[in-house]
Amino acid sequence: MRALFAMLLLLSSLYAYNLEMPSATYKADGGVTDMLLTSDKLYAATSVGVIDIFSLKSKKIIKKITLKKIKNFLGESSTVKIFSIDYIDGKLLILAQANRGYREVYLYEKDTLTKIISAKERLSIAKAKFIDKNRLILALLGNDIISYDIAKHKENWRIQASLSAFSNFALNEKRSKVIVADESGELHLFATKDASLLKSLKGENLDNVFDVAFKNGIIATAGKDRRCVIYDLKSHSSYHKKSHFFIFSVGVSPNAKFAAYTSDEQNNITLFAIKTKKIIATFGGNSMTVSQILFANENEFYVASNAKTINFYKIKREKP
Repeated sequence: MRALFAMLLLLSSLYAYNLEMPSATYKADGGVTDMLLTSDKLYAATSVGVIDIFSLKSKKIIKKITLKKIKNFLGESSTVKIFSIDYIDGKLLILAQANRGYREVYLYEKDTLTKIISAKERLSIAKAKFIDKNRLILALLGNDIISYDIAKHKENWRIQASLSAFSNFALNEKRSKVIVADESGELHLFATKDASLLKSLKGENLDNVFDVAFKNGIIATAGKDRRCVIYDLKSHSSYHKKSHFFIFSVGVSPNAKFAAYTSDEQNNITLFAIKTKKIIATFGGNSMTVSQILFANENEFYVASNAKTINFYKIKREKP
């Protein structure tokens, strides 16, 4: 009887939300912390020290990169949480947990893993991405943003984006600009060449911004204040869409036609047209808190979560 009731409850929930379900799923080794796409592969970083590389064609793991275990605060052997990954010119960038709470940065190229920033530098790095093949952009937990020269092993510049704790950042397509979000709800746009402040965005988010996306002149945020904010840098305009729950993750399609955000306690994803603000569809099937929404194009996107499953969705409804 309980099983029947649970099934009826699930069916009623699906009907009520009119949910679109995944077209395919990918099974990772652990909770997925970051993803990236190349022309034929999906890279998934996990909380257990493994980067799973999937074939987009077969949707199966074709390779694994496994980092060595570390000692935790109790001196016990522990798997390594991978915080972020990035890819450029055949090089994979990996930011991972290290001993004593610090972080280490690696480059993986031609099956060789090279450490470029060690725990000895005592940097509490929250996120690391490529600016180009020679430079990295690093964000520290205290909201210091650093441009780092890979070959010279030194900083090109360092700024403090604000006095609030760092939340997230996103680069534009050319990696010439970075938008930095923090716990205040304000966003700051900097040039990656020299750290010059280009613009500050405020007034829409009233609390911590958990996630930020930056595509084709559009910046989207995911906020603790239950707001998904859209900033249009070309028209100098902004608006927000309200949710009934914290918005933990947001994504924008490559041409900035669509944005998607986590919109309720069931970890469902709401997709809307950025220009018209019209909701297109709601997507379900995520069992745990969503960590990333990654668009492949204007018609397809991936959703990762603290679960081991990556869901792949196709936008089936008529587009505006």
